[in-house]
Amino acid sequence: MSHFDLLVIGSGPSGQRAAIQAAKLGKRAAVIEKQQVVGGACVNTGTIPSKTLREAVLYLTGYGQHSIYGTSYAVKENIGLNDLMVRISFVIGRELDVLLAQMRRNRVELIFGEASFADSHGLTVRGQAETSVHTADRIVIAVGTQPAQPGNVSCDGETLINSDGILGMKRLPRSLTVVGAGVIGLEYASIFAALGIKVTVIDKRNRLLDFVDREIMESLSYHLRQRGTTIWLGEEVREIGVRGGRAVAELTSGKKVHSDMILFSVGRIGATAGLNLPAAGLAADSRGRIPVDEHYRTEVPHIYAVGDVIGFPSLASASMEQGRLAAAHAFEMDPGPIAKPFPFGIYSIPEISMIGPTEEELTVAAVPYEVGVARYREIARGQILGDDTGLLKLIVHRETGRLLAAHAIGTGATELIHIGQAVVTLSGTLDYFLRSVFNYPTLAECYKVAALDCANKLG
Repeated sequence: MSHFDLLVIGSGPSGQRAAIQAAKLGKRAAVIEKQQVVGGACVNTGTIPSKTLREAVLYLTGYGQHSIYGTSYAVKENIGLNDLMVRISFVIGRELDVLLAQMRRNRVELIFGEASFADSHGLTVRGQAETSVHTADRIVIAVGTQPAQPGNVSCDGETLINSDGILGMKRLPRSLTVVGAGVIGLEYASIFAALGIKVTVIDKRNRLLDFVDREIMESLSYHLRQRGTTIWLGEEVREIGVRGGRAVAELTSGKKVHSDMILFSVGRIGATAGLNLPAAGLAADSRGRIPVDEHYRTEVPHIYAVGDVIGFPSLASASMEQGRLAAAHAFEMDPGPIAKPFPFGIYSIPEISMIGPTEEELTVAAVPYEVGVARYREIARGQILGDDTGLLKLIVHRETGRLLAAHAIGTGATELIHIGQAVVTLSGTLDYFLRSVFNYPTLAECYKVAALDCANKLG
């Protein structure tokens, strides 16, 4: 038995940061990881692999150059699964090396095995060779999530897969049905569509990603349909089957969708089932999530929960900060004020990013605002890149001139948004953009053009 100042369950982004923060405060910290590799879903099955897959597809298909050289242009003909997996394996390997080096440098101990609570201070860890028991003054739960599975469907890893099974595919399908149009579903739908695969997206909701600006989502829908994607909203899958080696989805409306493969992307649930939470005096909700307070404390004061297991916003970037803040609070360190709101990034093709509220939210809140828009086709850098469809939208308070939000779609949107983030969090106004000089030619120039557009409307 070993005793620690802090035990962290899970080695994803939030768990890593919690353990490293504790170690930097001179505490003995350890991370328990049930897999034989660190990084959690973020590095091994989710964030890093999916974004690397996206980058490989963009490069090999020559997607960004199609407006200049034509849609037939490609860096490689007959792109196969191996072409994509080579890059994914390389990036995952490098990322794992970095994570292990960080933990080693900060003297964070690694314990491999599946953890479950023996009591509120003790954890039983079942490893491949032996079972051990460890105790700690404070514990952080950072187990992340796993794909939600429809009750009557069993993924076979070939014809029926979930998002964690993407890396296990044995072939690229000629046609794909995506059940569930959340962030993950739309990211994969757009990636496979860029490969020329016929994609059908089905979702029971009547609008795609209602937390995203409506104009931005209409633009993404247009791009998907231009790539041959069929989007059926307000439709629910009644039955799934495999017939003649092909997948068939029967909808409640009576429609049938035939495809080589079905990807289930119907949300994720907290990976808490094996933790024996009642032994620690805790309980998860129906989605496996653990409720916490503003300091990420659970109902048991010395036990914290961070990352996707606590629900929204379920962003790797936010999870990292949650882990750091939880460890800081656990050991009575003042981390200082935290800049909010957080930026969102959706790595579809084209990518989307945002900071601050949407027009719809401001309208409901009766906040007077004006909008300024810059389109990539008006920007020299947009023409150079061959992206003539991207746009940046700024939302400004009509009375104070303060920047309330920025929304973007197009090449580099997830990078471009950070300029808007700085101005929003520092309570900056439209004047900053009007008086600033941006490098030319850059996408950052969009801020100047959008600001001028907004200023003209304000009079």
